[in-house]
Amino acid sequence: MSSQHTNDTPAVPAVGADSAFRREHVLRDEAPQFVLPLVVRIEKAEPPARTDALETAARAVLVLLTDERARGGGEWAQAVRDWQDARIRKVVRRARGAEWRKAESLPGITVHGDAAQVRVFPPVPLDGWPKELAKLQVSGTDLDDPGPVPAAEGSGLPVLWLNPELGMSAGKAMAQAGHAAQLAWWELTGAERAAWQESGFRLAVRTAARERWGELSGSGLPVVRDAGFTEIAPGSATVVADHPALRTRL
Repeated sequence: MSSQHTNDTPAVPAVGADSAFRREHVLRDEAPQFVLPLVVRIEKAEPPARTDALETAARAVLVLLTDERARGGGEWAQAVRDWQDARIRKVVRRARGAEWRKAESLPGITVHGDAAQVRVFPPVPLDGWPKELAKLQVSGTDLDDPGPVPAAEGSGLPVLWLNPELGMSAGKAMAQAGHAAQLAWWELTGAERAAWQESGFRLAVRTAARERWGELSGSGLPVVRDAGFTEIAPGSATVVADHPALRTRL
């Protein structure tokens, strides 16, 4: 996908333009519910590292949002609008071998990390999954990092900080990282969005130190609060989106 930014966006935060939290919209729970499917490739012999998978999933959400098919009159644009007007649900499933090849045959975008591969698809109704994706497993995405993960402080990258108090499967954490990237995207100006897109949506996903979580979650940066459909309690703060452009406004 080209990194050229073609959106005509204003030099003010975009919340209110394409956010699910617009006042003129119906309540999110009353709107028709859609889900953004993501499929991570997990081959038995060479599964991706956990952090690589999390970062690739977060980038995949941003790549989908900026694809020309998801904007304006594009073929995915209405589905994306309907999805963003409701809860921004994301479900991560796993595939390997023939399952992965079938997933790649469907309309979508494959995003590559260091070794991870995540394919993101246009939103579908909750009960309207393509059969090739509906049969894929949600469980089994418990990935590990084979070695120490480099520190993100001082890198200048946007960092999506995971709550250290929550034990989330890799699949759940991938979805939550995607939520955080999307919340940060909504808060950025057009110029800030363009800069992030031109970088290839570089970002880091890290687990916050326990002593820092309270500061981060109360800082005014975007916080993901889970609806509680799976794994964790409703209202749990799962990720803080620490984008340098947003931090300067605190």
